[in-house]
Amino acid sequence: MNDDLRAKVAADLPRLTELLGDLVRLPTVSAPGYDQARVHDAAEAIVGILDRAGFENAQLLALEEGNPAVFGEIPAPGGAPTLLLYAHYDVQPPGPAGEWSTDPFEPVERGGRLYGRGVADDKGGIVMHLGAVAAHDGRPPVGVQIFFEGEEEAGSQSLEGILERYSSLLSPDVIVIGDGGNWSVGVPAFITSLRGIVGVSFELRTLKEAVHSGSYGGVFPDALTAMIRLLATLHDEEGNVAIPGLVSDEVGGIDVPEALARELAGCVDGLEQIGTGSIPSRIWTRPAVSILALDAPPVSEAINQLVPVARAKVSLRTAPGQDTNDAREALKAHLVANAPWGTRLEFFHEEQGDATSLDMNTFAVEAWTEAFEEAFGKEPVHMGAGGSIPFISTFSEMYPGVPILVIGTSDPTSSYHAPNESQDLADLGRAVLSEAIAFRLIAES
Repeated sequence: MNDDLRAKVAADLPRLTELLGDLVRLPTVSAPGYDQARVHDAAEAIVGILDRAGFENAQLLALEEGNPAVFGEIPAPGGAPTLLLYAHYDVQPPGPAGEWSTDPFEPVERGGRLYGRGVADDKGGIVMHLGAVAAHDGRPPVGVQIFFEGEEEAGSQSLEGILERYSSLLSPDVIVIGDGGNWSVGVPAFITSLRGIVGVSFELRTLKEAVHSGSYGGVFPDALTAMIRLLATLHDEEGNVAIPGLVSDEVGGIDVPEALARELAGCVDGLEQIGTGSIPSRIWTRPAVSILALDAPPVSEAINQLVPVARAKVSLRTAPGQDTNDAREALKAHLVANAPWGTRLEFFHEEQGDATSLDMNTFAVEAWTEAFEEAFGKEPVHMGAGGSIPFISTFSEMYPGVPILVIGTSDPTSSYHAPNESQDLADLGRAVLSEAIAFRLIAES
């Protein structure tokens, strides 16, 4: 039915692959400690890409601090609806260079996949949006507004301020978040819910300063022993989260085989699962606690002393339906209540982002479902996500009633946020074709 679009996307895929490689070469790491001037330079380069692609009003949307967003638009023809197409151009740090088989910022094509930092998360989303517009020769049957963020991987600190400052530019009837992913290679998906996140960093102190372990060991606790006992209280004996009062739910009708989960996670032989319930439930609709970091003396510098202080960062993923403030206070209260032996806790950093549930009964979902079925030849899976995209609630609050879709180009083997990140190029083409078809269906609906 859309053979013209299929032919155009197929013919354009080599150019889109080259464009994706060019984007990977832009080292847009937004994490603290990295050169943010390079992120700004990349944003300027993307403005140029939009200009050359025929977008109007291409520009940076910036605040006094932080990284800019990139904007461009193609006005809606004849009163057709306007779609706001979101992706982010910033990326995670590459991590240890020795764990990459190639340079993370020099794309390499191998076995039908393109490798490089950000190739799937989320520069593939950028190419998906631009490719769908190109399939319509730069004049799609709907209005298009591009919004490419530059701080998603650093917490989207500037996003709300940018949306407020430039609100007169944005007028979406549908918001398409191109930062999701597929169920598997060749099987498309809608993200229907995402967990929220709470993070707290705290200091545990036992002594004013270090003392000889031979003189006082066995009388007073060292901070590391106390910290270990405290962190162990965050889970029960089965590995379930033991913080009282958190929302939890069970997923029905879909499962993830344990063998597949082990393979994708890279489990060592013999590693046991933690928690109870189905794997999708434990990933999508139940809370999860992780210890992200510990500050303690390195083994190479150990001496016979009672360590007086230790620090930790604890991350709590919250289930959809959980009030984020309540979850933060529950985590802090649990830590305070379970601090052993009269140790002193002091919280010095907190962060949080809301969980999200998305309405799947919209005209936009209906159009994309039909588009997915034609482009992929498969019905889309409705799946939750264990990760968090807190800014979706920002869009929901600023544009109430506007349908929001979360889709993407990646798959579970893409290794986003990890070494050797990759993007299946056939799925990239299918995602572009799906969006191009969806444009037409929405315009006709």
